[in-house]
Amino acid sequence: MTPAAATTRLSFEDYLAYDDGTENRYELVDGALIAMTPPTFRHMLIAKFIEQCLDAEIARLGLGWFCFREAGVRTGIRKSRLTDVYVLTQEQVSRLVNRAAIAQTPPLLAVEVVSPDSITRDYRYKRTEYAALEIPEYWIVDPLESKVTVLVFNEGLYDETVFVGDQPLVSPTFTELALTVNQILAAGELPEA
Repeated sequence: MTPAAATTRLSFEDYLAYDDGTENRYELVDGALIAMTPPTFRHMLIAKFIEQCLDAEIARLGLGWFCFREAGVRTGIRKSRLTDVYVLTQEQVSRLVNRAAIAQTPPLLAVEVVSPDSITRDYRYKRTEYAALEIPEYWIVDPLESKVTVLVFNEGLYDETVFVGDQPLVSPTFTELALTVNQILAAGELPEA
């Protein structure tokens, strides 16, 4: 597909095939391509740390799950979002193993790390879309406000719990996970030289 065609309303299938010849990453929102600003290194360090912690917990428990960073999730007919981290079952991955890394069924857990340009997107739009998709658990990791909000799907809406400081996160997906907000946020800091 050419960049000129990107001004028209894209279908989800058009989005899957879209290639403008750049390394740009896009979300699909109501058929429109929305270019994603490259994340900060703090953002990437936090997302990588969360992925590593979840991978370790999955391995420790011998679960047939996979944790991915910067993969997509289809949230509507003409909508697809890029998550910072998400967890899929082996069955979900096996159905998509030779396709674009965009889940078309709800991940077990989605995680977004807030950046200055993503506050409204992460707290409002993705929250609404992830609830409509019935993603069972959604974390909003906010280094700007030094907190992590854990949202648990319940009867069509998310129940919200905010964690700060040395509070351990309570996750219904990872019930034995030992991880505090301070540990997550510290991953985005570099040690002093």
